[in-house]
Amino acid sequence: MSFAKKPEGTAVDTPFHKIRISLTSRTHKNLEKVCADLIREANQQRLKVRGPVRLPTKVLEINTRRSPCGEGTNTWDRFEMRIHKRIIDLYSPSDVVRQITSISIEPGVQVEVTIEDGEAGSPAAGPAK
Repeated sequence: MSFAKKPEGTAVDTPFHKIRISLTSRTHKNLEKVCADLIREANQQRLKVRGPVRLPTKVLEINTRRSPCGEGTNTWDRFEMRIHKRIIDLYSPSDVVRQITSISIEPGVQVEVTIEDGEAGSPAAGPAK
C-alpha cells in the first residue's frame, strides 16, 4: 500500500475563519446589490459561501391623529418603515478577509462583520461529532 503525500501549502494547512456578514437596510434593492457584490468577490477568491439568508422583514408602524388640536373628525395617518436583513457566511483564511470586505457599499446599507476563529466551522474540518 502506498500513501500519497499531500503537497505542502494546501488550503487545509491554513486556518479558516467563519465570517458572518449581517446586512440591514430600509431599501431591499440596495441590499440585494451589496449581497450580489459580496458573493461575486467571494466566488472570485474561490471561497465557500453560504447565503444570502433572507430574514423576516421587520415592519415598524406608527398611527397618529392628523388633527393637532384633537377636534374635528377622527382621521388617522399611518406610517411604516420596513427593515430588511440578510446574512452571508464565508469560510476563508485570515489574509482574504480584508479584501472581501473592502467593496463599495450602497448608501443606506449597514454592514456588521463577525469573525470566528478556529477550525470548528471550517469546511475542511468536516462534520462535528
